[in-house]
Amino acid sequence: MLSAHAFLQYSPFLSTTTLLEPKTKKNLSYKFKPARFTICSSSVQGQKQDIVIVGAGIAGLATAVSLHRLGVEAVVLEQAESLRTGGTSLTLFKNGWRVLDALGVGDYLRTQFLEIQGMAIKTEDGRELRSFKFKEEDESQEVRAVERGILLETLASQLPPDAIRFSSKLAKIDKSESGETLLELTDGTQLYAKIVIGCDGIRSPIATWMGFSEPRYVGHCAFRGLAFYPDGQPFEPKVNYIYGRGVRAGYVPVSATKVYWFVCFNSSTPGPKITDPSVLKKQTGELVKNWPQELLNIIDVTPDDTIIRTPLVDRWLWPTISPSASTGRVVLVGDAWHPMTPNLGQGACCALEDAVVLARKLASAIKSEPTSVEDALKSYETERWPRIFPLTIRANLVGSLLQLDNPLVCSVRNNVVIPKVVRLGPILEHTNFECEPLS
Repeated sequence: MLSAHAFLQYSPFLSTTTLLEPKTKKNLSYKFKPARFTICSSSVQGQKQDIVIVGAGIAGLATAVSLHRLGVEAVVLEQAESLRTGGTSLTLFKNGWRVLDALGVGDYLRTQFLEIQGMAIKTEDGRELRSFKFKEEDESQEVRAVERGILLETLASQLPPDAIRFSSKLAKIDKSESGETLLELTDGTQLYAKIVIGCDGIRSPIATWMGFSEPRYVGHCAFRGLAFYPDGQPFEPKVNYIYGRGVRAGYVPVSATKVYWFVCFNSSTPGPKITDPSVLKKQTGELVKNWPQELLNIIDVTPDDTIIRTPLVDRWLWPTISPSASTGRVVLVGDAWHPMTPNLGQGACCALEDAVVLARKLASAIKSEPTSVEDALKSYETERWPRIFPLTIRANLVGSLLQLDNPLVCSVRNNVVIPKVVRLGPILEHTNFECEPLS
């Protein structure tokens, strides 16, 4: 493995924090190591780095862990003072779990979260339209809702000490005279990187620098929350969808005590940013005030500080029109490259897929010539684009259809399409993804 000291030349951190202490370690085939992270900014100027990953979200940490498993170390820059463990949860299908297994953390995460057995679709008045069992549609399917914060902490725990630099916000990116990429941080720190991997989310400054347009607002917003039942949540392990006219909702058990929910609604504009959680909860309740009582109860027991409101956006990667995923030795991963709406539950799954595909190609190029790094990055794009582009479009179309508010169209949807036409198996074919363990 390449020496961490050859890659990492930055200041010591203030403390060591044990992020994970599994209750039953004897059932795990691997060990989780304490992770130490920087809480302060470095003042050293003009540092040289081989690989810099910008962003310590799911894409950034998964990419860093993938490279680490393959013997290549990287510095991860995160603008926040600590891991951004806020937010609610995300749904991972079998493609996401195959990547997590390849990274060596799948079994640990399975002990934290319930496996979802099926799905039920209802109308806003509580009438059930259809139900499915995932294993009946696809024996290999695996679905779990995972708390974002726990996923991030789990991935971070797999990295070497001091691999993540917090309070490191990117202010400027440029090419240096030597051909390296200059990253200047808001505190004045300058890093000269041989390879830069942009994992800095849907508003990625690196994507903007590479010529990508801002993600496009798709016409609807979502409230999300994580309900808490200290004495145990009462729901079966299945996804529950409720469809109305121009409004839809859903909820799914995450663990023994937590239930994730969302309410998606049409809006001509993203609207003002609201940070008062009590206002967010009130607005959510007003949207679904006459809907099934169990949904209202879930919203009611949700801690205010877990409720968020976000406009839904995506970016379509048109062939020959959209910029390339890489420029020289700068490349994009996850939402920074292909933000998509959550209607297929594939945003996080695709970011995880990106991470392992890029890491394998990059590690091979670094360790064995004659494949160049630039060729490896182009190969990554060539492999990923045919998968990402159709999924982005499909997610958009599914959301648009479900958000229609025309009474006649909604009637056909509820009485014909969902009960008699929809088949879940073909819809889930996009979750097929082969991923061998990284070593």
